[in-house]
Amino acid sequence: MNLKRSFSPVIEENSEVLVLGSMPGEASLRQQQYYGHPQNLFWEILLECEGYEANTLDYADKLALLKNKKVALWDVLEYCERPGSLDSSIVTETEQANDLITLLRQYRNIRKICFNGKKSYQSFHRHVLRDNTDFFQTYKLVTLPSTSPANASIPRTVKYQQWVTEVWNLPRV
Repeated sequence: MNLKRSFSPVIEENSEVLVLGSMPGEASLRQQQYYGHPQNLFWEILLECEGYEANTLDYADKLALLKNKKVALWDVLEYCERPGSLDSSIVTETEQANDLITLLRQYRNIRKICFNGKKSYQSFHRHVLRDNTDFFQTYKLVTLPSTSPANASIPRTVKYQQWVTEVWNLPRV
């Protein structure tokens, strides 16, 4: 069995945006770091938006940038069976969702939830939203193009613009 388990959330009291992936890929799991694959655009877009060269900050510094941008990270799924890294390989019947409602009740500044790709939103809809639609009425839900290197059909410029608009360049109070 290829059971994969997600990481703990990266979140602060002042977080306003929650970015949800589906499940960390193999490179991320090996490194025990969100978006650890070298071709994943997640960190690259943030660094470029903030004026840094790619790969110039270590993981702790990237997490500090997240904190400054008031962005939190987690995954929709707590665990699932998946051979390899592709979301399309997740065995749907084995999906177990993280307790997102408890997290959101604890961190009340979050008003926007951005999904890193279609699979994270599909899993969220199936396991969380479907039975809790009233709870999520006060949240803005946005599905963004996956930053995964497996999502090569969408040009980098399109991904960059959508991520910058929805996540990184939000006006902050």
